[in-house]
Amino acid sequence: MKVVVLTGGVGGTKLVDGLCATLAPEELTIVVNTGDDFVHWGLTVCPDLDTVMYTLSDLADHERGWGLRDETWNALQMAERYGGEAWFRLGDRDLATHVHRTEWLRRGERLTAVTQTLCSALGVGHRVLPMCDAPRPTLLRTDAGDLPFQEWFVGLRAAPAVAEVLYGDPAPTTPEVSAALDDADLIVLAPSNPYVSIRPILALDGIVDTLRRTQVIAVSPIVHGAAVKGPLAAMLHDIHGCEPSARAALARYDFVDLAVIEHGDDAAIPTVHTHTVMRTRADRIRLAQTVLEAAR
Repeated sequence: MKVVVLTGGVGGTKLVDGLCATLAPEELTIVVNTGDDFVHWGLTVCPDLDTVMYTLSDLADHERGWGLRDETWNALQMAERYGGEAWFRLGDRDLATHVHRTEWLRRGERLTAVTQTLCSALGVGHRVLPMCDAPRPTLLRTDAGDLPFQEWFVGLRAAPAVAEVLYGDPAPTTPEVSAALDDADLIVLAPSNPYVSIRPILALDGIVDTLRRTQVIAVSPIVHGAAVKGPLAAMLHDIHGCEPSARAALARYDFVDLAVIEHGDDAAIPTVHTHTVMRTRADRIRLAQTVLEAAR
């Protein structure tokens, strides 16, 4: 079975980790949201790509939920002394990732190739693909004005109410993503925020049409009326005026064949019930195996 998983954020990456422990590199392709990417201190930062890369290389800080384990913060502290922006925390070792990525992009390399180089250096065997090579920032229309994702999510702690999420003009994905989706027997939507982690991928030219021709399973990011992590519950209420539920979250997709949801939740499409909260690595592997068995 050839599997492609669409992902973004911490929750989605947990399922990706479980899938990587279950499937061989030639069986799985990971397509990652880049709508969160932005330039900070003159460096190209790709938070979702880095979360996937650090997790699969066993370098991630699982307690903090982002960045590298055993990180130090000397550069950040010095930047603060100079009066530099410190609302987005970049650790010392994490900086090396962004410095090298920025330099390679400046030389004209594609983000796809740069990501492969970084992953290979960290021993990541599964293929990790950015959803596109060109910058495609997600913009949030809020009661505090139009805000880039990171400024809203990190800088303002997702406090302004969101009325609409904007994904930019139509744009192509990459040949690698298109080929992986065309070749897939199964496409998995990770338990990521539909608005800001999955929809940026779906907004690219031709992606949804391909998904309509392929078996698609979605794992709910809502459990018993609450988001496991992040602002999804508030976004469902503010954007669509609905109470948070697995049914409401999965209604953001109209092409899904099967949903994997928590015991006691429901959805408007065929479902498989299981425990979807991933507190341990064993939980990640068990949920990944449940998704694959459901597909088979």
